[in-house]
Amino acid sequence: MRIAIVSDIHGNRTAFEAVLADLRETAPDLILHGGDLALGGAAPAEIVDQIRDLGWRGVLGNVDEMLPKPETFAEFAAARPQLEAYWKQVAETAAATREVLGARRMAWLGSLPQGVRQEKFALVHASSETTWTSPEPDAIDAEFEAVYGSLGAPMVAYCHIHKPFVRRVGGMTIANSGSVSLSFDGDWRAAYLLIDNDRPSIRRVEYDVERERQAIAESGIPHAACVR
Repeated sequence: MRIAIVSDIHGNRTAFEAVLADLRETAPDLILHGGDLALGGAAPAEIVDQIRDLGWRGVLGNVDEMLPKPETFAEFAAARPQLEAYWKQVAETAAATREVLGARRMAWLGSLPQGVRQEKFALVHASSETTWTSPEPDAIDAEFEAVYGSLGAPMVAYCHIHKPFVRRVGGMTIANSGSVSLSFDGDWRAAYLLIDNDRPSIRRVEYDVERERQAIAESGIPHAACVR
């Protein structure tokens, strides 16, 4: 069985269209999303509607949580006052995005589950406890075991950090899907995770970055291009 995990689209329709084209080539049997669908990018409403139309199951991301529940973001930001200027930008982008999405889309985002469990793997956005924090790729094994060991799955897939990787930790395989939009690993291409008969690998997909930048400029959503 082939399973694809597509995450952190962040309203980037240009990158998402490129990933959809690649998915037609890889032809997975099941596609799941890892959350963070709407904030950042020119097409938050279109992405939410398209994911719903496609019928993909998925999990709650921190962005999906903060749009209907701004207090979750306020609590996270308050604990990190050194980034106050950036948090202000995020809050302004979120306010504009809420206007675009409307109440029904935000309610659907907020209803997404914390995790999805398949027979041989578990999917969460950041962890089973929170959508906001998760280990970095170079974290020690003990951190991964503390965060994901309780899931009791031979493979755990998570998202959130925009840095795709696959790593063996004790009896678990840990895989990060990377992000469709705003990759943070030095490779600008979109990324998603493909699990082929229990073997995870990262797919990278080129897309027209300039086209998306132009779409963001025309969307009127403030600071959209820099929001994670």
